[in-house]
Amino acid sequence: MKILAIITDGFEELEAVGTIALLRRAKLDVTIASLYSNEAVGRYMMKLTNLTPLNNINFLDYDMLLLPGGPEYVIEEKDANFLSIVKAFYNNDKYIAAICAAPTILGHLGILKGKKYTCYTSMNEDFQGEYVDTYVVKDGKIITGRSCSASIDFALEIIGTILGNEKLDSIKKEIYY
Repeated sequence: MKILAIITDGFEELEAVGTIALLRRAKLDVTIASLYSNEAVGRYMMKLTNLTPLNNINFLDYDMLLLPGGPEYVIEEKDANFLSIVKAFYNNDKYIAAICAAPTILGHLGILKGKKYTCYTSMNEDFQGEYVDTYVVKDGKIITGRSCSASIDFALEIIGTILGNEKLDSIKKEIYY
């Protein structure tokens, strides 16, 4: 399974780095793409370099889209190419995992309609789905997380979904969860 994580300046470090680290610990293939260049600076000034520019990615080669939150969601929502990629993952019945502010992008695109989801509580709008007041919600191929404090649970839900309970239990044991 190949996972495409898209970030840009303003990404929430814990949601991106923490989630990606756990996914890679589980031996999942994660490509980190930057919206506009080969680097991105997080909300708290952590700079990630050697990223793959999004325009160099064939997103159809990926099985899951990972969207960390943070103030970056405002930039991403204004980018037509980014939005077309999110829609393509959804329309092609691929997994989408979004945490904190990022589920609002899905809500604005109509992807959360009729689905259970969570997001940063104060960002919840009427997305015509069912908001669940919990750390992580999975509904079909949509996985949503509430906030940076949910990053571990969010990553573990992705791991369990993709690799099954045996691998999930192994990772939990390895990190003393």
